Amino acid sequence: MARTVGIGIQSFDKLITEQCFYVDKTNFIKEWWENKDDVTLITRPRRFGKTLNMNMLERFFSIEYARQGKIFEGLSIWKEEKYRELQGTYPVIFLSFADIKANTFALAKEKICMLIKEIYNKHMYLQKEGFLNENEAEVIRKVFTDMTDSIAAYSLKNLSGFLSRYYGKKVMILLDEYDTPLQEAWVYGYWQEMVEFIRGLFNSTFKTNPYLERAVMTGITRISKESIFSDLNNLEVVTTTLEKYEDSFGFTEEEVWAALQECGLYEKRQAVKDWYDGFTFGKRKDIYNPWSIINYLDKRRFSTYWANTSSNGLVEQLIREGSADIKISMENLLKGEHLYKEIDEQIIFDQLDADENAIWSLFLASGYLKAESYTLNEETGADVYELALTNKEVQIMFRKMIRKWFSSMGTIYNGFIRALLQDDVKSMNAYMNQVALATFSYFDSGRNPSMETQPERFYHGFVLGMAVELADRYTITSNRESGFGRYDVMMEPKNKTDNAIIIEFKVRDSGEEAALLDTAKAALKQIEEQQYDVVLKNRGISDERIRTYGFAFEGKKVLIKSQ
Repeated sequence: MARTVGIGIQSFDKLITEQCFYVDKTNFIKEWWENKDDVTLITRPRRFGKTLNMNMLERFFSIEYARQGKIFEGLSIWKEEKYRELQGTYPVIFLSFADIKANTFALAKEKICMLIKEIYNKHMYLQKEGFLNENEAEVIRKVFTDMTDSIAAYSLKNLSGFLSRYYGKKVMILLDEYDTPLQEAWVYGYWQEMVEFIRGLFNSTFKTNPYLERAVMTGITRISKESIFSDLNNLEVVTTTLEKYEDSFGFTEEEVWAALQECGLYEKRQAVKDWYDGFTFGKRKDIYNPWSIINYLDKRRFSTYWANTSSNGLVEQLIREGSADIKISMENLLKGEHLYKEIDEQIIFDQLDADENAIWSLFLASGYLKAESYTLNEETGADVYELALTNKEVQIMFRKMIRKWFSSMGTIYNGFIRALLQDDVKSMNAYMNQVALATFSYFDSGRNPSMETQPERFYHGFVLGMAVELADRYTITSNRESGFGRYDVMMEPKNKTDNAIIIEFKVRDSGEEAALLDTAKAALKQIEEQQYDVVLKNRGISDERIRTYGFAFEGKKVLIKSQ
C-alpha cells in the first residue's frame, strides 16, 4: 500500500511518525560526520530538502532528543552501532534565516535579532538554574532588552560557550537558508549594511568560536568569501558541481522510479522525466526536485510546482532590466538552444548590475539552468559552461513570466500582434506607440538606467514577448547573421500559409536624419542592402512571402514603415 504523500512537511519527526512518504536521506548524517569538516556550507536550489535535512541533523545529534533514536529505526543510519551510540549526544543550536525577508535594513536586522531572542529563550534554563555568573546573566539580559550590533554579533558565540560548559561538550550550529537576507538586501538596496552586520555575526560564530564542534550552513548561492566570510579559513563550500553529498539533496532517478511504482504511476515516468529531471550535482545526473515529484504523486497531474513555490522576483528583475544581450540569450534558451558562459560559482551580488556572467552564475545556482558540460579556458583559467534551461517546468515558468510583462496591456499588445500578422501598418503604428509608452521604462528601470540602452532593452524585451506569444506559428530569432550583416528580428513561419517577417530597429540620429520617417526608411534600406532575406530564401521562402518593416525610435515615439 502506498504511503500518504504529505505536502510541505519539513519536520523529520512528523514525516516518520505519521508514516508519510519519505525518501531515506539519513546516509547524509554519516557522510557529513565522517568528512570531519569544521564548517560546511552546502548550496542547493530551493525546495531541494535542505530544511528537512537540517531538521534531521538536529533530531539526530541534539541532546534534546537523547535516548529517542527509535525514530531512526529501519533507516540507513541506524544500521551501524556507532551511530546509534552517537544519537542525542551534542548540544545543538538550530536557526533558519528563511523568514528574514524585508524591504529595509532596519526591519531585516530586527527580524534577525528576534530570531536570536527566540533561541536564547529556548535555553533560559541556564539562567533559572543559577548556572550563570552575574556578568553572563547580564549578557542574556542585554540580548532581550538592549541588543546592540555588537551584542548581536557575539550572541551565538556567547550562547555556545554557555551550552558547552553546561553539557561538557562543544556545540553544533546549524544555520538554514543563510543567504535569504542577503538576496533580499540586494533586491531592496541595503546590501552593504546587511553585509557588515552578517560578517560580524558569522566571524564570531564560525571563525573565532572556541566552543564550536562543527557547523552546517545551507543556502541557494555561494556568496563571495570577500563579502561575508572574510578570513573564515575552516569553511568547506560544497556547491552543485562538487561530488560531496551529491545524492543527499533531491531525488535520484532510481528513487523517483521507485516512488512512481509505489503510487501506481510507473507508466508516466518519461513524462515525469521531461517535466522535472535536469539537475546535476557533482557527477550525479538525473536529479529531480523533490517538491515537484511529491506534488505530482499527490495530485497526479503535471504542473509548475517547483517554479511557483516562491517569488521569482529577482530572476524576473535581472532579465527584464538586463541588457539586450541577456534578453537575446533568454530568447535562445527558450528555443532550446544552449549558451556557453564563463561561470564563477562565487556569486558577487555587487556585480549583478555590470557582469552578465554573474547573472548566469546565479541562475545556475538557483536551478533555472543546468550545466550540460564544462571545459577549462586555459587562457583565462575560467570554467566555460554549456548551459540550457533545466526542464519543461522551468521553460513554462519563464514563458509565463514574459507573458506577464505585457498582461496589463493585453488588448493593446494583442492588437499589435494581430495588426502585424495582417500587415496593417496603420494599426501597427497606433498600437506600438501605446505599447512603447507603457513599457519603455519597465525594461530599463534598474539601478543605472541609461537613455542610450533604453531602446535596445525595450525592443529585445518586446521580441521576447513576441517569441512567447507566437511560438506556435513562428520561429523568432534576433541579432543573427544573414547576408552581409546582422538583422534585428526575423520571424520564420512554421507553415506555408504565413508570411515571413524581417524587422529592423533604429534610433533616430538627429545629425543625419531630418525626421523619424527618414530613420524608418534607413532601417528598410539596411534590410535591403545587407540582404537579410538571404537565409529565408535559402529555406525556400519566396520574395512574395517576405515582408520587411523599419521601426524608428525617438524617445518613446515609434514610427513603423513597411517596404
